[in-house]
Amino acid sequence: MAAGLLLAGILGSGATAYAGEIWVSTQGSDLNNGTRQAPKATLTSALRQAREWRRVGDERVQGGITICLEGGTYALHESVFIRPEDSGTEASPTIIRSAEKNQAVLSGGVRIGGWKKQGKLWVADVPGFNGRPLDFRQLWVNGVKADRARDVADFEKMSRIRSVDEKNEILYVPANAVRKLLDGKGNLKAAYAEMVLHQMWCVANLRIRSIEVRGDSAAVRFHQPESRIQFEHPWPRPMVTTDGHNSAFYLTSARELLDVPGEWYHDIESRKLYYYPREGENMQATETKAIVPAVETLVRIEGTLDRPVAHVRFENITFAYTTWLRPSEKGHVPLQAGMYLTDGYRIDPMMQRDYLNHPLDNQGWLGRPAAAVRIAAANRIDFERCRFERLGSTGLDYEEATHGGVVRGCLFRDIAGNGLLVGSFSPAAYETHLPYDPTDRRVVCAHQQINNCYFTDVANEDWGCLAIAAGYVSDINIEHNEISEVPYTGISLGWGWTQTVNCMRNNRVHGNLIHHYAKHMYDVAGIYTLGSQPKSYVTENCVHSIYKPGYVHDPKHWFYLYTDEGSSFITVRDNWTEGEQYLQNANGPGNVWENNGPKVDPAIRERAGLEANYKDIRH
Repeated sequence: MAAGLLLAGILGSGATAYAGEIWVSTQGSDLNNGTRQAPKATLTSALRQAREWRRVGDERVQGGITICLEGGTYALHESVFIRPEDSGTEASPTIIRSAEKNQAVLSGGVRIGGWKKQGKLWVADVPGFNGRPLDFRQLWVNGVKADRARDVADFEKMSRIRSVDEKNEILYVPANAVRKLLDGKGNLKAAYAEMVLHQMWCVANLRIRSIEVRGDSAAVRFHQPESRIQFEHPWPRPMVTTDGHNSAFYLTSARELLDVPGEWYHDIESRKLYYYPREGENMQATETKAIVPAVETLVRIEGTLDRPVAHVRFENITFAYTTWLRPSEKGHVPLQAGMYLTDGYRIDPMMQRDYLNHPLDNQGWLGRPAAAVRIAAANRIDFERCRFERLGSTGLDYEEATHGGVVRGCLFRDIAGNGLLVGSFSPAAYETHLPYDPTDRRVVCAHQQINNCYFTDVANEDWGCLAIAAGYVSDINIEHNEISEVPYTGISLGWGWTQTVNCMRNNRVHGNLIHHYAKHMYDVAGIYTLGSQPKSYVTENCVHSIYKPGYVHDPKHWFYLYTDEGSSFITVRDNWTEGEQYLQNANGPGNVWENNGPKVDPAIRERAGLEANYKDIRH
């Protein structure tokens, strides 16, 4: 035993001695050789140098290659592309890390300067980006997200729709709710205004094409393709009820709505940015930083099924300031978990299939939102103590054909969409209700470990998104994370609405702490499952403190734990919840529910969430 340990120490010492380092600095040059004294300027150039070392068999690759990024912000104009030739091995990984305690920041942001006072507002010219006009949907001032101008500061004061005309693709709303968008003749003067519509478990972003006042109501029509999709797809749908809980909405993206501190409006025609400052903000002060996002994906890690990227690890890196412009260009009508419909409609007669729990009344096909870090066809891509902050869509996405990978001790905060995605949510050409069981199992995401991460203030624009969403996955472990301040569900596991056994199995959600959830949406739970998942477990989690938004469609339809359509062969055991409000909806066979609720051993409640060595990431 002692001899074995001695040998391991000798091997480890030798690996360290030969390990290669490539240095990167915001003050460097890509013409430099990458030493600490002569650092590179970009991560892309450092990756190329590492790639060449591996290609020619340089002895420095023997103990692994470490790319050291000195502290500072690295502004990107395009995604950093990590490809199969950048792969490491188990004995010689490629590590990308911050060289100092102050993290290196990979940023897709552009700073806005030259502010001038204009009454209560500040105004600035929006620069071009890479030779093109710049558009965006977010603004951060000194790191704090500002609000796109909207008609209500308090969401509890949102107006509600009155009726829906599916055939003519019209929403009828109170006329007074849209007056600010109209000129004196009743014509739409806010050319790029949007309606954000609350519908059950999602919100839809609908670009307004026209408004016609008819007495005390107004007929609102929308641009394509979202208008067709919005009125053809049945679920989730705008609600018109008999108890006053019609779907709520707010209006945004119009200068006419810019009326309270902390709001902004971008006039894309004049390329002017208007901002209503918060108390004490001076936009001309040298320390004031106003940043808008310009890059959609910061890091793209992509191989092929036969040549995956492998053994790359990020340590102590911040990924910040990303954009996602599809809602501005095509609208955004999600089905669930932020996955947007590209087509969806009712079918008659309904579809009878063995894999369905009940006859199917609709079909749908989905697209996937952009992500700050996107991984496809890759093995063992790890993230240790990284930060995903101030992002316009998903934070981290293990999209498809990824195996292994540890996400540990990471912070996910201030994210417009999902915090972390894993696995397929039906391929784009695959009808989403079909059980997904690909012949080539290499395309299935498997064996990811997500532990001791802190998710807060995620999905703060696309309210139907989640902290962690896992689709068609197998053998993944989601353990000891803390999730708070989310608009919908904390963790969603599974996809497909079918009890047919498919590629999902052996998944585990254990020891997580989820609190202050359902900030805006219902049909919700702390932990939610879909589909058949043999030998999967939801155990020893702690769920408490649900929000009570007054504008949800069904104020009673919320839960601590929720196994939804097709959930099968899942064990739900020993979870501490402050009450016993659960739902098992259209479940398949083989589920086990044991010992859940407020009487569960308090030690389980105390153990849930971040472990001692990772509690510091909350600060």
